[in-house]
Amino acid sequence: MAQPRCRSVLITGCSRGIGLGLVRGLVAANPAPDLVFATCRYPEKAQELQQLSKQYSNIKVLQLDVVCENSIKKVVKEVEEIVGDKGLNCLINNAGINVLASLEEVTAETMLTIYETNTVAQLMVTKAFLPLLRKAAQLSTGMGCHRAAIINMSSLAASMQLVQANEMFLKVYPYRIAKTALNMITRCLAADLKSDGILCISLHPGWLQTDMGGNMAPMQVQEAIPGILSVLDRLGEKENGSFLDWQGETLPW
Repeated sequence: MAQPRCRSVLITGCSRGIGLGLVRGLVAANPAPDLVFATCRYPEKAQELQQLSKQYSNIKVLQLDVVCENSIKKVVKEVEEIVGDKGLNCLINNAGINVLASLEEVTAETMLTIYETNTVAQLMVTKAFLPLLRKAAQLSTGMGCHRAAIINMSSLAASMQLVQANEMFLKVYPYRIAKTALNMITRCLAADLKSDGILCISLHPGWLQTDMGGNMAPMQVQEAIPGILSVLDRLGEKENGSFLDWQGETLPW
């Protein structure tokens, strides 16, 4: 990341897909963050991530189940022991799940499961890391990832204005509704934390070929990562509370 640079980044859901891609991109950046906390539910099974951590000493692989309160508390303590008074500069809430469910197929159980992971968990993880984000914010000025930022991985599917334009998304009722709610979290956090100097945005990373995105997606993860990192690099006060895509374009709520 360019100067002023982001010293520390924590990403959720790093065992595969966008999370793993972001870890790869960040450690290859020049200059790279001093610390990239790569979290996932089952670190011992995340072979690619473990291999990457052997190549780069600034990667710290930590266990985190975003829907488990004890797991969140444990990882916050582990991160705090490493960053100390410097705090955490950037939190990327990337972990999420998707279940195909049309209007005919959707159930209350599916709705609640997706909402817990894709919406409630993002807020709880953010709340837990706020003390460390505030510590980092006190050490710098301006707004952006160099100081303190929360990046919520959203989706074009969350846009209420674009519902008719994307009929294919009607097959993912739980996912898109949860992501729309996540966008409101972004707006609330941006307003609430502005006085602390902590920026918050929703980011659509693109429709990518991942386990979640499927084989029909037009882009590979590695194609989108440079754009995403470039967007994060350029974030400032005017982007606070915005809904952006991987090219930095503003999306309609």
